Amino acid sequence: MFVTTSYDPNPAQREEARRLAAELGGRAVDRRRMTLAQLRARFGDEDILLISKERIEYHHELRQPLFFHPSTAAVRIKRLIKGEPDSLLELAGVRPGDRIVDCTAGLGSDSLVFSYAAGPEGHVTALESAPIPCFLLKQGLKTYHSDVPGLNESMRRIEVLEADHLTYLRGLPPKSVDLVYFDPMFRKPITESNSIRAIRGLADDRALSEEAVGLAVSAARRAVVLKEHRDSAEFDRLGFAEVHRSSTKIAYGVIRT
Repeated sequence: MFVTTSYDPNPAQREEARRLAAELGGRAVDRRRMTLAQLRARFGDEDILLISKERIEYHHELRQPLFFHPSTAAVRIKRLIKGEPDSLLELAGVRPGDRIVDCTAGLGSDSLVFSYAAGPEGHVTALESAPIPCFLLKQGLKTYHSDVPGLNESMRRIEVLEADHLTYLRGLPPKSVDLVYFDPMFRKPITESNSIRAIRGLADDRALSEEAVGLAVSAARRAVVLKEHRDSAEFDRLGFAEVHRSSTKIAYGVIRT
C-alpha cells in the first residue's frame, strides 16, 4: 500500500502522509498531478490511502472508496434527540451507563448509537479485526466533527481495538458487560447498500460461530443481539429464538441473559 495526498497538498497533509505510511508499513508517494490510475501503474500497487483536507480514504481499483462517516448513525441520533424510538436500542434494552461490546464494528455506525445511548458513564468497545476498516474507524472517531448535539462526544468515547472477537470474548469474565452485539457480514448480502459494498472483501466475512455466541451469552448481563438479513437461517443455527423482523431487509435476533 502507498499513501498519497490530494492535488496541491499543504505541508500538514504531506506530513500526515509520511506519518501514516510509517505507521502502516506503506510508503509515502508524492501525488504531483497524477491520477490514482497513473499512480497504480507507476508504483505497482492497488491499495492507496488518500489524505485530503476533508478525510482519509482507502482506494482499491476494484472497490468503491472507503472512508469514515457517521452516515445513518447521525440520522438515528437526531431522531433520538427528538424523542423518537430506535428499534435496536429498544430491543437491546440499552440504558445510560451500560458497558457494550460491538464485536464486528466495521465503520462503527451502531457503535456510535450505542455510545450516545450509554452516555458519559457508559463504555463501548468496538472490535474490528480487519486492519484497513479498523484504522479508518480509529482515525474518523478521533477527528470527524459533527454539528449534531452529543455526536462528537459519543465518537470520542468509543474504544476501538483491532482484535478478533472470538479471542476477545474468551478473555471476558462472566457477566462483565451488559450487551454483546454482532453485525457480521451477512450470509445473504444486501447489495443495495453502498457502504456494505465498499467494505465487503475487506472486513472479516467468516460466519459467526456457535462458540462466539456461547461466550457472548456468558459475558452479557442482559442480552446478546445479532443483526442479519431478515431471511437468514443464522438465527436458527445460532439459537436466537427471539427474532424481530421488519419491513426492511434487516432483522435482529436477541438472546436474553
